[in-house]
Amino acid sequence: MSGKIVKSDAEWRTQLTRDQYRVTRRKGTERAFTGEHWDEHRAGTYRCVCCGAPLFDAATKFDSGTGWPSFYAPIEKSRVAENDDRTLFMRRTEVTCAACDAHLGHVFPDGPEPTGLRYCLNSAALTFEPAE
Repeated sequence: MSGKIVKSDAEWRTQLTRDQYRVTRRKGTERAFTGEHWDEHRAGTYRCVCCGAPLFDAATKFDSGTGWPSFYAPIEKSRVAENDDRTLFMRRTEVTCAACDAHLGHVFPDGPEPTGLRYCLNSAALTFEPAE
């Protein structure tokens, strides 16, 4: 992956919808069962809504029952970054796009095999590209 994608706050605001901006640039979240991709079942690729980087393959998506798109692994570990998140009086691991630092969601150690991980993401942080 080449250098970081850096844009001004004004550029992000112009490019993204209000909800996409709130989630990806301000570390927001969408309500459970309301996002566009939580109930998507087609084959394809999930990309970062900010920079278009391919992040997750639909083959790794599973129904976690949480109401958010959940995956057990990214396409490549290097495509996402993990950061300590101590907001809301909790300790969690935030997941961001490695290319542009967009907030995607969080990863938890309660997912299915083969990784045991649950990448619990916001639909607003992702675009979906169906397989042809």
